[in-house]
Amino acid sequence: MRILVTGGAGYVGSHCVPHLLRAGHEVVVYDNLFQGHREAVPAGLLVEGDLNDPARLASVMRERRIEAVMHFAALALVGESVQKPELYYRNNVIGSFNLLDAMRECGVRKIVFSSTTATYGTPEKMPIAETTPQQPINPYGFSKLVVERMLDDFSAAHGFGFAAMRYFNAAGAAADGTIGEDHTPESHLIPIVLQVALAQRPNISVFGNDYPTPDGTCVRDYVHVDDLASAHLAALARLQPGKSIKVNLGTGRGYSVQEVIAACRKITGHPIPTIAAPRRPGDPPELIADASLARQLLDWTPRHTTIESIVESAWRWHQSHPRGYATGKGE
Repeated sequence: MRILVTGGAGYVGSHCVPHLLRAGHEVVVYDNLFQGHREAVPAGLLVEGDLNDPARLASVMRERRIEAVMHFAALALVGESVQKPELYYRNNVIGSFNLLDAMRECGVRKIVFSSTTATYGTPEKMPIAETTPQQPINPYGFSKLVVERMLDDFSAAHGFGFAAMRYFNAAGAAADGTIGEDHTPESHLIPIVLQVALAQRPNISVFGNDYPTPDGTCVRDYVHVDDLASAHLAALARLQPGKSIKVNLGTGRGYSVQEVIAACRKITGHPIPTIAAPRRPGDPPELIADASLARQLLDWTPRHTTIESIVESAWRWHQSHPRGYATGKGE
């Protein structure tokens, strides 16, 4: 199929593109490069554009005869969403509406949407199944939930077939080391810890050591970015008009902050000093996926099942790209 990948220059989107190409799909990456990286996109695939330019969106869909969309374009910093909610409603909600409306106008009825575990808020029970109430506690999570509801309505009214992929903690880098994780500012634990190993930070702050977990630090379910990509392709192949797929994507195994740091020490051979810091408001003690529905509906099983495997791929990327995609530019 001819696939439009919004946000395809960003972290998860850029890892999905090579999977799509290897599967024989034609790909158009649509990205405004606000947070994405031109270097993460294969030559000739990038169309610069913004979701809040509906005329350009529709024009690209028509000219490239797009048949389906993978939608990754979004802002995704929880803290920023609390401080600047207007950015998240404009980009994530209004931008997604513009995308869906352009799809409706152009007769495109298939979409795989990058959603998030943040739509669940702070669940009372672990692991988190798709039947868990969606009660987001920040504007980021709510913006993603609004898009899921829009998809429900566009599906009912216009026959959209869609998949909402609720990620847990995306991590790791491509096996060949060509693309990886490069955020500004960096907010994800594994790359921050690896920056300490690269002597780019003096230490790693551990926010809270008195949680009701085995070692007192927060526990999260880390899922490799290539495993996320394979799930997206599986969902794309199963889309049906007027039908929805809503699944959690995780490994079902949680790792604490201290366990992640220990894995980074093991893989890198660096001591990686830590300092204790107060808890961050809104950090749940534990978030672990029940991903059995994705296994059932998509025949999907994560290949990377240990934190060491995930860290190893990330370390390969960070060693060869110590300044991210700016490496080798003289910056």
